[in-house]
Amino acid sequence: MRDMNQSVTSDFFLVGLFSHSRSPQLLFSLVAAMFIVGLLGNTVLLFLIYMDSRLHTPMYFMLSQLSLFDVGFPLVTIPKMASDFLQGEGSISFGGCAAQIFFLTLMGVAEGILLTLMSYDRYVAVCRPLQYPVLMRRQVCLLMVGCSWLAGVLNASIQTSVTLNFSYCASHIVDHFFCEVPALLKLSCADTSAYELALSISGVLILVLPLSLITTSYGHVLGAVLRMRSEEARNKAFTTCSSHITVVGLFYGAAVFVYMVPGAYHSPQQDNVASLFYGLVTPMLNPLIYSLRNREVRMALVKVLSRAGLRPK
Repeated sequence: MRDMNQSVTSDFFLVGLFSHSRSPQLLFSLVAAMFIVGLLGNTVLLFLIYMDSRLHTPMYFMLSQLSLFDVGFPLVTIPKMASDFLQGEGSISFGGCAAQIFFLTLMGVAEGILLTLMSYDRYVAVCRPLQYPVLMRRQVCLLMVGCSWLAGVLNASIQTSVTLNFSYCASHIVDHFFCEVPALLKLSCADTSAYELALSISGVLILVLPLSLITTSYGHVLGAVLRMRSEEARNKAFTTCSSHITVVGLFYGAAVFVYMVPGAYHSPQQDNVASLFYGLVTPMLNPLIYSLRNREVRMALVKVLSRAGLRPK
């Protein structure tokens, strides 16, 4: 009981990303720039989808949810990390650590499911275009997105409560720039082997299963695209789907490395880089990928700029 009380009342100490860098000021500037670009890019994309009626489609509704996650991911970790660097501190309260775990696992699972749903949307649009208005009607889209949020909340509630229920009676120094489940489990003085096995099994369901469904969907899409006779339709379908595949690769590549590769095969520094990739780099790149490759988004941006009198001549 004393160990449990100590784990509840004591703060954790985050080592931070910059402590591993030879040029922390340069890395801080780079992280801050990516954070601002990502925040602005996703906010603009959300605004365009809301304002332009031509973007009120199932695909862009799901894209707006993706942008919402991409705003939330960095906000949970980067401001805290920047504050610690500027103030020369690294402590985080037990409640703050719990909040980071909850929101990050919530958005991580929900985004993985959302990417799967987006691949299904492209499958229906390309392979079953006549059935698209029925299969992807508004009520269905709302239900699918709601299920992704619900799955994220359930997973986050379980992981947060179980992870922080372990006693942390030894070191409270987390070798990470935020409270991540694998990094915290290394500090527990209790036997966490059963829980780590459960995490590995759930990782198969959370990562491998959706990735398999995504691969299957885009496999069918690719086959349908190659059979199209119209070059314009083929190029449009290929451009849209390649944007989605790029986002999937960026998100799942880093997530699989952190959660599926055994800890003995990667160092805490590598975990920091991988986590920074899916928690900051990917959210920054997503709006750029969609806005630059999607004609509808570019047209919506031009329309908004024209109304504001900022359209380039």
